[in-house]
Amino acid sequence: MNYTENYKGIKIDVQSVNLDISDAVQQEVRASIDKLSRFTQNINAVDIYFKTEGQGATATNVIGFRVAIPGPDTFAEVKGENWVPMLKDAVEKLIRQLQKNK
Repeated sequence: MNYTENYKGIKIDVQSVNLDISDAVQQEVRASIDKLSRFTQNINAVDIYFKTEGQGATATNVIGFRVAIPGPDTFAEVKGENWVPMLKDAVEKLIRQLQKNK
């Protein structure tokens, strides 16, 4: 499932390989962007990649989260089991990067 939307002037591109992203996860993506917007007003685009690595009991979910801002983009990757807590972890990593680059 892939989708693109314009949320508050920010282009969101979500890609997931052989996965369907629930409405709850899509809501969390928007909440994540709202949270990141408090730390920088210059977000041009957000790319989020959802994928599962491995198979069966050894499968691991992975989120790649890129925020396009003037200058170098920020990127965070998180591995885990549940999408929503993983998104929150990725946002925390991105916030630390944004604060460091100010």
